[in-house]
Amino acid sequence: MSCKTAAAPPRRLRYTLVLAVLAAALLAAGLAGLVLGSVRIPPGDVLRILTGDAPAGPFPTIVLDVRLPRVLLGAVVGAGLAVIGTVLQALVRNPLADPFLLGVSSGASTGAVMVVVLGVGGGLASTVSMPLAAFAGSLAALVAVYAMARRGGTMTTGRLVLAGVAVQYILSALTSLVLVTSAKAEHLRSIMFWTLGGLGQARWNTLWLPALVLLAGLALLLTLARPLDLLLVGEEGATVLGLDTGRFRAAVFVLASLVTGVLVAASGSIGFVGLMVPHAVRMLVGASHRALLPVVALAGAVFVVLADLLARTVAGSQEIPVGVVTALAGGPFFLWLLRRTTRTEGITG
Repeated sequence: MSCKTAAAPPRRLRYTLVLAVLAAALLAAGLAGLVLGSVRIPPGDVLRILTGDAPAGPFPTIVLDVRLPRVLLGAVVGAGLAVIGTVLQALVRNPLADPFLLGVSSGASTGAVMVVVLGVGGGLASTVSMPLAAFAGSLAALVAVYAMARRGGTMTTGRLVLAGVAVQYILSALTSLVLVTSAKAEHLRSIMFWTLGGLGQARWNTLWLPALVLLAGLALLLTLARPLDLLLVGEEGATVLGLDTGRFRAAVFVLASLVTGVLVAASGSIGFVGLMVPHAVRMLVGASHRALLPVVALAGAVFVVLADLLARTVAGSQEIPVGVVTALAGGPFFLWLLRRTTRTEGITG
């Protein structure tokens, strides 16, 4: 008993330290995102602009109307994708689960593209019909992947990956079909945005919905931390402990699809955030979801803000999609994780 009480304070101290370091990293990354870009603004001027002490000129417009909403959207999207990746890995009990790899982001992108191309919703497209279409697309993709991967009450890494790849190809083909049959050039730009991901369209009036959905979703998931932990011991064990796994999994699938759809409608498809960040954070704070989810959210926010900063500065004045940066980092990580996972269970399942 004495050993347990003596071990608890160091764990709490370590957890608090991890949260503090990530919060400081997020502030530093956000400040760098406001300072650096095609026009470099001195950090002192940025701080004066944020406190309202700066004189009128082009710098306040760049910082307050362009870069600040972009940095905030990057933090919201990164936090949301990392949290949803963590939850999906628990739901399907597979370390390779991720909104991008399972085709959930592709489903959301396809739904958003359909709204743009078909003109559904008219003037409300950017605020209501697009997130709804993205939500419907992400939910349909997730349900399809889950149904294809699950066989005889079990689901292996091989079937999950193959089902995710298959759904991605089908949705990509559908998006390409829309592209080649569309006669409008702006449709090409929209499709490229939702395919590769980007934060360049961030504005204050498009920020509130993703932020609201993220906060509500994270708060709800924190109340579901114990059932998520129960799934880690296996479906039979969770059922014995009183969890209705079928209903619980279906409800959280809907929630995960809603959050993913709203985020993708705002930022396009940014891959691998939900794959890499949860694995890195588990090594720091363990697998308990009550402790894991807040840290994952902070780490995901830091990752996407830094990735976006790299995307708009590494090629000089030429900005590259942030989804390209995350894919270059996440691709090798996915291959390493796939190799490690299939050593134990076999790819064919």
